[in-house]
Amino acid sequence: MPVTDQAFVTLATNDVYCHGALVLGQSLRNHKTSRRLAVLITSQVSSAMRAALNTIFDTVVDVNEIDSNDSMHLALLERLELGVTFTKLHCWTLTQYSKCVFMDADTLVLCNIDELFDREELSAAPDSGWPDCFNSGVFVFKPSLKTYNLLLQFANEHGSFDGGDQGLLNSFFSNWATTDINKHLPFLYNLSSSVVYTYAPAFQYFGKDTKVVHFLGPSKPWNYKYNPQTGTVIEDSSSSLSNSQLCFLQLWWTTYSSDVLPLLEKTQESSEPQIQREESVQKAEGSLEVHIAEPSESSPEPTFNPTPQETVKMDDVTSSVSELCIQPNPEVLSAEDERRKWEEGHIDYLGKDAFENIKKKLDSFLL
Repeated sequence: MPVTDQAFVTLATNDVYCHGALVLGQSLRNHKTSRRLAVLITSQVSSAMRAALNTIFDTVVDVNEIDSNDSMHLALLERLELGVTFTKLHCWTLTQYSKCVFMDADTLVLCNIDELFDREELSAAPDSGWPDCFNSGVFVFKPSLKTYNLLLQFANEHGSFDGGDQGLLNSFFSNWATTDINKHLPFLYNLSSSVVYTYAPAFQYFGKDTKVVHFLGPSKPWNYKYNPQTGTVIEDSSSSLSNSQLCFLQLWWTTYSSDVLPLLEKTQESSEPQIQREESVQKAEGSLEVHIAEPSESSPEPTFNPTPQETVKMDDVTSSVSELCIQPNPEVLSAEDERRKWEEGHIDYLGKDAFENIKKKLDSFLL
């Protein structure tokens, strides 16, 4: 039964982040949520993107942008673009809903997570960088104009220790770390795809049950290129991605390629010819390559020219997250290199240095 007084909420401050919001919304639909879907957008979102959002989200809400303008703290964080995340505070004005779950547009749902609505405000998962702080990419809240006004007042008087919404919300809900363990969501509800986990055995053991992937950091899924014919993400030669990162990126692009891109093509066809969009599809080295381009002030945005393509359907993704993502990364090393890596603490817990393999080697010596 649909629950009409509760909603998943996200935010898109421009057309680029709309791509993420569309994938998030579609992933919630794919996993048959019974809750409503709402998206907050600013004036920077084009009419074509608004039309696309309206096909996936039940409610599209126009809000004014709120920027912290705190360049000092944002520079410390090395994320100057995060000032506009204060716009997220508008989610508390959605008083037509009794309870909501906010999710950043750079998250991806891997299973039904409607059970989050059993939690109370403010429930969130610990941040991987500082576990006594919660990560504000996924949190349960109760819309309230009183809370909204108090947050604005707090922001005006105290600001944010990181210049973005996460610092502000952690200061406002300052008792999260110590008061009620029931408000601590398991980390699997907000797993960072980009963190190199130092506790590798835990990632190997628990990671297969991930419920929500969060693409934290400056590099988002839409910054990568994707080949729909092979179903693979094309790595940038300047960066190195782990197996798990590549897997989660592939899952995001699978949803984008199979569900969102056809929707955008349809929306584009029904829009005026002069409306431009921020993605280009071109032929590359004999295979189709899809790339969502960032807008540039120095050059015009590329127009979209639909091209026949092969897409990977969600039904074709039969492998589990465990099979796709939680795999060791084999590496051939000399004996000297292996000893050096052990001395530096870089131990391949998931591969050659796994307990089972060490035990086998010891057994062979004993025999």
